[in-house]
Amino acid sequence: MPVGHGQTRRSQLFTLAGLGLFFIYSVAPVWWLITAATKNQRDLYADSGLRGLWFSDFNFIENLRQVLTYDDGIFARWTLNTVFYSGVGALVSTLIALAAGYGISKFQFRGRRIAMGFIVATFLVPGMLLAFPLYLLFSMLGLVDTVWAVLIPSFINAFSVYLAKVYCDSAVPDELLDAARVDGAGEVRVFFQIVVRIMTSGAATIFLLAFVGSWNSFFLPLMMLRGSDKWTLALGLYAWAGKRAETGTDLTSLVIMGSLLSTIPLAIFMIAMARFWRSGVTLGSIK
Repeated sequence: MPVGHGQTRRSQLFTLAGLGLFFIYSVAPVWWLITAATKNQRDLYADSGLRGLWFSDFNFIENLRQVLTYDDGIFARWTLNTVFYSGVGALVSTLIALAAGYGISKFQFRGRRIAMGFIVATFLVPGMLLAFPLYLLFSMLGLVDTVWAVLIPSFINAFSVYLAKVYCDSAVPDELLDAARVDGAGEVRVFFQIVVRIMTSGAATIFLLAFVGSWNSFFLPLMMLRGSDKWTLALGLYAWAGKRAETGTDLTSLVIMGSLLSTIPLAIFMIAMARFWRSGVTLGSIK
């Protein structure tokens, strides 16, 4: 066997082994969540080792009923809150990002490079470092424990602006914009009727990333929201998990079932957006 062929074979085996380990690492927690959601409280603690990765007595329906009825059905309210925060926040964030990215990409102005540098530097700062200054600011404005305390910070996303700028560089030709202006189109009309339509795939990708980020957001709602009627799913499940230490009430089975249910809308949304997401990811590399 030629040496080169042997090295290629070993590289392929090494790559397949790495992919297999990554697959197991990714799927194993999801599989455990599915099996654990079907168990009652006793089996959840009794099953250990490999038994914990398989089904016991099927208790899925009862666990589902408990989650949906506990505390007057507060779980459904948290789900609606999360959909509202994520949907509205991602929609407004996408529109602002497209406008800002288009402006930086296609307009020449003093300080353009400095502005882009600040944008890149901003999305490199962890969001948790900004949570406390935002809390102090919103406290002075009297917006703590309101939906605006969660929505307004989600409207601005520096990384989304950067992505929009990259997409606009690649997809929107200057000649088309110049032709539209010569025909008498104003800048607002150029943006909404030409730029937004051309950047549909890029906008879908930006919206998807913003939606997932808002859906999984935890630290900001934790600091901003007090009333449980305004909580998100992540914050509500965290509160349920803490009841064991605070009051001795063990809601572990409800937390697991709630965690499984919280992934379903997100999975459906990502599958529905997959076509736009795939084309949007490749758009920035096409010149």
